[in-house]
Formats: sequence, structure tokens, C-alpha cells
Amino acid sequence: MNLDLLFDNLTNPALLFFMLGIMAARLKSDLEIPPNSSKFISLYLLFSIGFKGGQELAHSHFDMEIIWSALFGVCIAIVIPIYSFFLLKRKFSIENSGAIAAAYGSVSAVTFVTAVSFLEIQKYNYSGHMVAIMALMEAPAIIVGVILMRLYHKKEVVKTKMRTVISHSFTNGSVLLILGSLLIGYLASDQQAMGIKPFTTDIFKGFLAIFLLDMGIISGKKLDVFFKSGWSPVVFAIIIPLCNGTMVAYLSEHVTDSIGNRFILAILAASASYIAVPAAMKIVAPKANPGLFLPMALAITFPFNITFGMPIYLGVIMNF
Repeated sequence: MNLDLLFDNLTNPALLFFMLGIMAARLKSDLEIPPNSSKFISLYLLFSIGFKGGQELAHSHFDMEIIWSALFGVCIAIVIPIYSFFLLKRKFSIENSGAIAAAYGSVSAVTFVTAVSFLEIQKYNYSGHMVAIMALMEAPAIIVGVILMRLYHKKEVVKTKMRTVISHSFTNGSVLLILGSLLIGYLASDQQAMGIKPFTTDIFKGFLAIFLLDMGIISGKKLDVFFKSGWSPVVFAIIIPLCNGTMVAYLSEHVTDSIGNRFILAILAASASYIAVPAAMKIVAPKANPGLFLPMALAITFPFNITFGMPIYLGVIMNF
């Protein structure tokens, strides 16, 4: 791994604001981002990424790379929760194993947004269709997690129709917004897009820094309860994403030559959902403990990926 790349990432203002948030929470400071403001910023980030992705998609030619990349992304989202579940059920209940497996098979839109900022700093481009692939990867892992829970512990899983699970996955606010923004960006002409460019481009990094500050505060508050669960969740929350991201960084050369696209696929494989999956698990597996899988995804995997993970995955891509 390039140490200069790691150092550049560790001094990224957005990441440092995340660290500031953790420090504020650990010091019991009254620093906080109002919930309504935090929700607005998260919606803005998803809107901006989706719209810009749609614009890039409108200027790209439809080819087999898009199809193979989409199939590769969906396969990742199916395979990861399967082997994760069988590893997890040695230590955790079936409900918690299914929920954690679904979280790590699904994707984090915030990690995706941070990865886009990282690529811009490193001056690598990515294709607009990667935004659509991210959205497509959200639902399969949730469905696989639910199926596995039903197969191994039928009594404890709410008998929810699979159609309801699928519908909930695709109508989740973050998924709906990013897909809708992608479509709007695709349909808008260059002249129309220029009218809102200052909003979608110029202020993006500033809002990302504030949002990561809020994520840091939330993460810092969850650490005490989480560490009472022992070291197994911590080890899993670091090792499995690292393996997933490194594996996909290497294998992705078979579906695309683009360094940026390969990096996005790797970071999506390494990320864990802490928005869509908890919402779905509340419906289908209410006995799954959100105090376990939420901190794993948000307080461990997310900071690991944006500090050490991204330089590692890019280093693997550059060397293989």
C-alpha cells in the first residue's frame, strides 16, 4: 500500500471532521447536528450523487461492461451474506446472524459518497452507471438474509411476504431518492444541469464534512454499549469488509478496466448498510439486536473503510 496515499487520506478534512465527531462524543461535549439538519444533508448528498451519476450516464455509451458490472455487483450482494451468515451463526443467534449478514452484503450510500470524494482527490473518474449498481445491490442482501433466517429458525422470523420485503427494499427513502435523481440527471440536458451545478458540485464537499461530523458523533455514542459484546463483533467488522473489498478489488478486473469503477465495486463490497437493513430487520426479524449490527456497521466498519480501507483497495487495484 502506498503510504503517501494513506497519509493523504488520513489528512482529508472530511475524515478529520468524522474523527472530531467521535472525540466530541467521547468527551461528552454538547456538540451536535440537529436531527432535521442531518436528515436534510443526507438527502442532499444522495441527490447530488444520483444527479451527477445520471448526467455521466447520459454521456456514456451503453455496452456490455455496464451489464457485466451490474451482474457482478448483484452477485456480490448475494454471495457475501451467504458465507457471512454461516460464519456468524457459530457465535450469534440466527436472527442476529441473518441481520448482520444482510447488513454486510448490502451497501452503504454514505460510504459510496465518501469514496466518490476520495476518487476526486486522487483524480480518478468513475462511470455514472455505478450509482445504479449501488442501488441494485441494496435489496438482494436483505432478501438473502431473510431467506437464511427462515430456513434456519422459522419460529423467530415474522412471516412477512417476500414481496413486501422486496418492495420495502426498493421504496426505502435513500434508494428511491438516488434512483430518482439518477433518472432526472439522465433526462436533464447539459444546459439544464448547469443551472443547479453550484448546488450539486461546489458545496458537496462542505456538506459531506458536516455530515461525517454528525456520523462521528453518532458512532462515538454507540461505542460503550457495543464493546460489552466482546471482541468477536469487532474482529468481524474489520476482517470481513477487508477481505470482501480486497477480493472484489482483484476480481473486478474481469468486468471493467476502469480504476474508478473497480474501486467503487470494491468499496461497495466492503461497506455495510446501517439505514436500509435496520429498517427491514425491524419488520422481518424484530428479535435481531440493532445494538449489535448497527454499531458494527457504523462505528467500526465505516471508519475503517474511510481511513485504511480505501487506500488498501486502491493499492490492490493499482498493483494487480
